[in-house]
Amino acid sequence: MNIYFDLFLTFAKVGVCTFGGGYAMLPILQREVVEKKGWATDEELTDYFAVGQCTPGIIAVNTATFIGCKYKGIPGGVLATLGVVFPSLIIITAIAAFLSNFADIPVVQHALAGINAAVVALIASSVLKLGKSTLKNGAAIAVFLCVLVLAVTGSLVSFNTGAYGVLGTVMELLTSPAVLIVLAGAAGFLLYGSKKGGEGK
Repeated sequence: MNIYFDLFLTFAKVGVCTFGGGYAMLPILQREVVEKKGWATDEELTDYFAVGQCTPGIIAVNTATFIGCKYKGIPGGVLATLGVVFPSLIIITAIAAFLSNFADIPVVQHALAGINAAVVALIASSVLKLGKSTLKNGAAIAVFLCVLVLAVTGSLVSFNTGAYGVLGTVMELLTSPAVLIVLAGAAGFLLYGSKKGGEGK
């Protein structure tokens, strides 16, 4: 089979099997790209997800582009991106054309509720896989726990009501996902950079 066609077909398979966005895509990507094809390692896939989350665009598309580029350069990146987007484009077009006629039917509503529950399980599976490949030392666990506490706090408490004053403004900033990503990256750089610098000396 032509390798470029194989690249497109593999990511099309990932795209058609993915529900719930990029995080739910991780178990499928890990099986297809790491275990079956050997185009990336678990560590590389985790890095692609991290960078894909930090860069503009959809995380699933960014990750596919990174893997395709790493494996077959720019043509590989283009084909991987087209592959992962193509099934979604077809499916979403069909849904947009017909769902409005069926959205109020109880069977359809129950089916969507079931899909939502499955997406939660897929994302939980993704969290476990990411945790196994990244939380390998105390520094990584400390960064994870700090971000987890701030993210959960931000999702449970609304700090933009003005009742908290300056503290509310600070907490609203610290619980922003974009700020958490930047702070986590800076913390990782400082922790691992100082560690490597000490080992070099």
